[in-house]
Amino acid sequence: MLKTEGILETSVYVDDMVQAHEFYHGVLGLERMVENGRLAAYDAGDRSALLVFQRDQTLNDMETAGGTVPGHNSTGPAHFAFRISEESYGRWKLHLEARQIAIISEVDWGERGKSLYFNDPDGNVLELATPGLWPNGSA
Repeated sequence: MLKTEGILETSVYVDDMVQAHEFYHGVLGLERMVENGRLAAYDAGDRSALLVFQRDQTLNDMETAGGTVPGHNSTGPAHFAFRISEESYGRWKLHLEARQIAIISEVDWGERGKSLYFNDPDGNVLELATPGLWPNGSA
């Protein structure tokens, strides 16, 4: 049986790319790798990327020299999680609070770790999760 090797990229759709960059780079410290007005790609660590799309700018197929990228879009709040170390959990909490990012929830999963939930400026639900969250060792 074929198996995938992991998540290469995940995406989120936003209304304000400047505000999104201030958040993803300025608050979370992600380095922008690509930016073209409709998309910004950030290094999310461990060979993965976070794609931040300008909402409604990717509805149509996009032709490239190598082929067609199918149109896509999303409405409403999305959710995704970043992996963090158990040791950094408290520092992340203090960092978000210092930046006046409201923590909307904390979950103690027992032996499976902890999660810290907050929103980006567009209302997307972000999570910082410590190791052990999933049985396959992710997070």
